[in-house]
Amino acid sequence: MSGILDSVNLRTQMVGQNRMELLLFGLETDQRFGINVFKVREVLQCPELTEVPRQTSAINGMAHIRGETIPVLDLSEAIGRQAVPHEERERCFLIVVEYNRRILAFLVRRVDRILNTQWDQISAPPAEIGVENYLTAILEYEGKLIEIIDVEQILADLYPTSTEVSHDVADEEVREQAKQHHILIVDDSSVARNQMRRSLEGLGLKVTSANNGRIAWGVLEGMVQKGMDPNEVFLMVISDIEMPEMDGYTLTSMIREDERTRDLHVVLHTSLSGGFNVSMVKKVGANGFLAKFDPNELAEVVVRRIRQVEGGI
Repeated sequence: MSGILDSVNLRTQMVGQNRMELLLFGLETDQRFGINVFKVREVLQCPELTEVPRQTSAINGMAHIRGETIPVLDLSEAIGRQAVPHEERERCFLIVVEYNRRILAFLVRRVDRILNTQWDQISAPPAEIGVENYLTAILEYEGKLIEIIDVEQILADLYPTSTEVSHDVADEEVREQAKQHHILIVDDSSVARNQMRRSLEGLGLKVTSANNGRIAWGVLEGMVQKGMDPNEVFLMVISDIEMPEMDGYTLTSMIREDERTRDLHVVLHTSLSGGFNVSMVKKVGANGFLAKFDPNELAEVVVRRIRQVEGGI
């Protein structure tokens, strides 16, 4: 166990090559769950928590860790399972993470190991389970399924975020120009896709979405096969980094390596605000990086691109 805890922080620096490392953990059953190590700041035995008045029962309290006061979320309860009894907390662990500019700790029953794998080995959940779930991906390992939880869905439930763009960012002239443009958004989280879609369509833009890099690349290839030029169709591509089957780094590299798509404007949009390596954006040829999720910052990136294409408005 100590090897896992000691190595997490160093492993958060790994990026690229369509590969990932999952920290495996368990809740109240034998089912294994996974979280990308990139998003993990540290793992520690659950300390004594400070109780707080709660808007949601899933927030167990606050932990004081290295000078920071961090909210603790019972992950079992957050996804509709049995909560950890108060008297059992001291035997549990906290996984301290950074998502979408928020630092919080997940209370889990056990921490297993770190699994090194490839994004192309990870699949989206089967459509038959429906959309009312907290899964973003699954991985078969040792004959069993590892479930990767959609943390962005959990955070959206806890902390609802406005998708409205301020008129200070995009005035009526910009919004009129936006109606002529089309954007491809790529993200495996339905929450993230819907947030972006609402903000961008609110500006007047047309939006096409894809659930991962492989699907997005198929959209671009399909256009070429129909005689269309993706560089003329899309104002830009806004892509998540972490996605099953093909991550955002690999998608960007493929776009840059193909002469038919290499001029596309690509912005990587990710919740990896803590361990994100900005040099990777330059290495794969992306035009920019945007941390999730702020509708005005998203709009500012799009408005700058519109102004660039329109020659200044």
